[in-house]
Amino acid sequence: MNKHSPAKHSGAKRATRSGPNAGATPMMAQYLAIKADYPDCLLFYRMGDFYELFFEDAARAAAALDIALTKRGKHLGTDIPMAGVPIHAADAYLARLIRAGYKVAVCEQVEDPAAARKRGAKAVVRREVVRVVTPGTLTEEALLDARANNHLAALARAGGELALAWSDMSTGSLFAMATSLESLAADLAGLAPGELLVAGSLLDGSSVAEILAEVDAGISRRDDRHFDSVAGERKLRRYFAVRSLEAYGSFSRAELAALAALLDYLEETQKGRMPRLLPPQQRRRDAVMQIDAATRRNLELVRTLSGERKGSFLATIDCCVTGAGARLLAARIGAPSTDLAVIEERLDSVAHFVADTSLREAVRSRLRGCPDLERALARIGLGRGGPRDLAAVRDALSVAAGLRARLGEGTSLAGLPPELARAGDALGGHHDLRQLLETALVAEPPLVTRDGGYIAPGFDAALDETRTLRDESRRHVAALEARYREETGISSLRIRHNNVLGYHIDVSAKAAEALMRPPLDRRFIHRQT
Repeated sequence: MNKHSPAKHSGAKRATRSGPNAGATPMMAQYLAIKADYPDCLLFYRMGDFYELFFEDAARAAAALDIALTKRGKHLGTDIPMAGVPIHAADAYLARLIRAGYKVAVCEQVEDPAAARKRGAKAVVRREVVRVVTPGTLTEEALLDARANNHLAALARAGGELALAWSDMSTGSLFAMATSLESLAADLAGLAPGELLVAGSLLDGSSVAEILAEVDAGISRRDDRHFDSVAGERKLRRYFAVRSLEAYGSFSRAELAALAALLDYLEETQKGRMPRLLPPQQRRRDAVMQIDAATRRNLELVRTLSGERKGSFLATIDCCVTGAGARLLAARIGAPSTDLAVIEERLDSVAHFVADTSLREAVRSRLRGCPDLERALARIGLGRGGPRDLAAVRDALSVAAGLRARLGEGTSLAGLPPELARAGDALGGHHDLRQLLETALVAEPPLVTRDGGYIAPGFDAALDETRTLRDESRRHVAALEARYREETGISSLRIRHNNVLGYHIDVSAKAAEALMRPPLDRRFIHRQT
């Protein structure tokens, strides 16, 4: 998959060239030009209220989604296979395609059809790929398991060493860790990435390739140029606006190369709109327990031997009331800490809640009303958020304030176990943002922005006035009509509307003469007799 400038995707100039595009209609030439840049993806080509697929993409999608395979015109003398999915249900179809192992390039109309018609009757509306959906780059709720992380990982080799970097784009986490041939299988089994980026040189007959052949993850082959440690350090410093990465850790060349591949891939698939990422954390290999894949399967830590979550150790003890809590629990079970101080802090927190039943129930009760803030922020950061994501931020901050107050009841936060004290302290300081969102949003906003009605009455005077005009336009027109009658003395005056003049005053020819004489001629303009 290559990175392209929008100009390459926007028109049908290549339609006049010789080759497979010769003789194609302008629209089909545009499709073929865009598809040529994404050969390893199914292309969702926006046409009105549908995403259409053509040729081999259509056949594959129809088989995977169990939808009708039809035809649209001919190309090079043969029928063009076509299949389509409605825009409003696209997420459900995307989820099925991703689970089937496909990547999908989403191609949207980026021009008003009226503007295209000005260029000529046969001009094609400009279209561009705005996003490439892959197993490791999902953010929508419909495409994700709320109780599990969805990691995008990268494996790199530099300076004779191997390293892994991984990120959950839906939460913003970012990690790097050194690995080795001996521990790679165990590290990947613990991480369970949804997608693994690997340099082509590592897949060509190396010992690494033999290990990866046994890994249960979708592997995306990438050019070696994406695994550049120098570029990786530069990208990280630029993204986090720092002069040095020393505050985050002493990253090896291999770790920086893996991080570079991650950032490149995110930038490429999101078409330059980078997700919200937290500062990179360096995980020491000895910080977590090494559990090989066979042992992990036999212990049924997060999956049973049949591959199901139900019946596993995780499913048995998972009583979390939030998706974020369930993801944290799964991460801790999948990679148990070997740091005694960390283990003791966690046990102290558990003991505190076991001893204080009232506090435990109060905290769980509040958490039940907490939306998934991590994933809402990820969607907002990528420009895919809707009104309900803003409401999720509002409601989560409200829950946070309540939790902080409850944790501090009867004692200060300093009297809590260290882990709980840090958590309580981090829950404060968002009063102004919470108040703004509570004032700006209605209690239950719609799912998508285009539905409107999510800004609360009283928040914006200009918007309130526009709504009033929209909702009470007839009453306003009637009131204005009555006022004009009184001012002019013309009882037959009417306010009417048509597509030529818009809103206008309609009077008889005799009455019109009075409107065209002083003083009324300064107020009313004669348009048509």
